[in-house]
Amino acid sequence: MEWPPPSTSPVVRSPRQTVSLIRNRRPHRGWAPSSRSPSFAARDHGPKPSEVYSFVGSITTVIATAVYLAWAYTPEPVLRSLGITYYPSKYWALAVPSFVIVAVVLSMGIYMGLNFVATPLSSPNFLKYYLR
Repeated sequence: MEWPPPSTSPVVRSPRQTVSLIRNRRPHRGWAPSSRSPSFAARDHGPKPSEVYSFVGSITTVIATAVYLAWAYTPEPVLRSLGITYYPSKYWALAVPSFVIVAVVLSMGIYMGLNFVATPLSSPNFLKYYLR
């Protein structure tokens, strides 16, 4: 590789030159009709996949919560009168959330305990925060 770089490399310009180049630039048309694939600007329109997945996930969560609350709080005779005869026991309406809460609390406790075990006793952070 030769030094200095050839003249086609990026050149450091003054702010005045940069502004004049920006002003003189022609406007970019992203969706000009052509036989080639669409340009970057044309592909940029429309929702991103992450936005679509987030929307579908939020709607699914709301519907699942509504179905769960309807099942948990509706008396069994009303469910039978609506023709719904196959559903889990009402015991699980309290048991599953309780198990989930206990599992989350235990996992946070285990995570904190593993961090204590992984921290050396001579660490400045350990001495600063835990041995006051």
